[in-house]
Amino acid sequence: MTGSFRQKMASLHTWTGLLVCWLLLLMFSSGTASYFRDEITLWMKPELHGAAMQPVSNTQAGVAAIQVMQQRAAQAKHWFITLPTGRTPYIRATWSGPDGKLNTALIDPATRAELAPARDTHAGAFLSRLHFDLYYVPPQTGRWIAGLCGMVLLVSLLSGVVTHRRIFRDFFTFRPGKGARSWQDAHNAVGVFALPFHMMVTYTGLVTLMFMYMPFAGQAVYKDDKGALLSDIYPSVGKPATAAGISAPLAPVGPMLEQAQRHWGGRPAGTISIAHPNDANARISVTRAAGGDLSNKQPAMQFDGAGGALLAASGDSASTALAAHGVLYGLHIARFAEPLLRWLFFISGLAGCAMVATGALLWAAKRQRHSGFGARLVHGLNIGCIAGLPIAYGAYFWANRLLPLQLAQRADREVAVFFAAWGAALLLAQWRQGRAMWRAQLACGALLLGGLPVLNAMTTATHALAVLFRHNAPLAVAAFDFTALALGMLLAVAALRLGRKRKYKGETLTPLSTMQEISK
Repeated sequence: MTGSFRQKMASLHTWTGLLVCWLLLLMFSSGTASYFRDEITLWMKPELHGAAMQPVSNTQAGVAAIQVMQQRAAQAKHWFITLPTGRTPYIRATWSGPDGKLNTALIDPATRAELAPARDTHAGAFLSRLHFDLYYVPPQTGRWIAGLCGMVLLVSLLSGVVTHRRIFRDFFTFRPGKGARSWQDAHNAVGVFALPFHMMVTYTGLVTLMFMYMPFAGQAVYKDDKGALLSDIYPSVGKPATAAGISAPLAPVGPMLEQAQRHWGGRPAGTISIAHPNDANARISVTRAAGGDLSNKQPAMQFDGAGGALLAASGDSASTALAAHGVLYGLHIARFAEPLLRWLFFISGLAGCAMVATGALLWAAKRQRHSGFGARLVHGLNIGCIAGLPIAYGAYFWANRLLPLQLAQRADREVAVFFAAWGAALLLAQWRQGRAMWRAQLACGALLLGGLPVLNAMTTATHALAVLFRHNAPLAVAAFDFTALALGMLLAVAALRLGRKRKYKGETLTPLSTMQEISK
């Protein structure tokens, strides 16, 4: 391979990475957090923590849900029930009222009591949306931008592998306190550490929206009939039935859930959908819970709601194309992952954040003598994104606990706090750059994230200390507290390194000297 070709690949790697690195950092960080979307949602809804302490089987939970729905919405046309898991320990039941308004009830599966309404919050769903449609951007536009960033990242990863001929040898090399050289070593190390993950998550991220990015095959085969295309991609179980208008009690759902679980080799049900409950033509559809295999497509079974007989089953076998799509989609969202594997995904995602951040810092370090508008813009964006995003995430979680519960549009206000905090960090970073701003923003992020366990202890009884001493708090809540504390401590260490006295009098505060301090 010629040197000129490597040089061209190096230029491609440098400039493609720079163009989207700050947006990629937002997408990587929010996507990494989304691996624990359910746990984050539980932490942000402390009213539901009590339901996490008495787990029951899915069959018992299904029976409890039907009992509550018979009391709350016996005349509704449709019920949709999400059964509890180890990550979401409560039942979520949804139905449409006579006025067409969607209603939701959260149920404790152990006591069969309806839980008090949780605070209005987008919780972990906000982070998921932020990851792939950038939230405030129109969804279609945001997904196109995310897809473009994904393509650029894929090109940058491939060109980076080509550029570094000793990439695996460099993985074991780190020279601290050398400015640009240190950031090059760090960039190589975190890039190679999780390189298979980076390649996988980038490619599969594009696959999740492949029918939007590349609709041409579907248009040619289905003649713009999107309904037929979607029904083939996401096939439904059984045939829809119309209401008979004849009242008939629902058959016990417990035996149906047990039959489905046996059919799926012991895998439990995840959702129950009931069309026309308490009607002679009622249909009960049971879908398997995610987990146990890579695919995000889960099989389902349909039962006669009045008699309990099995009517249809789907999803036990799929075409090669559907199976491949399901596996690639499932690899990206990782709903199959058990706790240890989920933590490995999370750590790899953090390595991805570090890869993007060190790449941006490396670009700035190599050009630290430049003082034009472009260089200042890059330095400011580096501070505002690398040090500013932790401030935004911390502010989002603090707003969840401190905003008044009765505040109108409370969930949207939490999101507004996130973007206001991040916007302030970006503006301050453009106004003033150098060691002081790095230190201030890192310290602020450390206080906000590291202080979350204290905030949780002050606002709930189910906090990390309760797990250690009273053993009556959900483990997911304690894990969130300890993770936030660890991230806060990392930011604090970086801020303290920047706070050390300079060795030589008269030393100027350049971006390079600032980064040399962090890299020591």
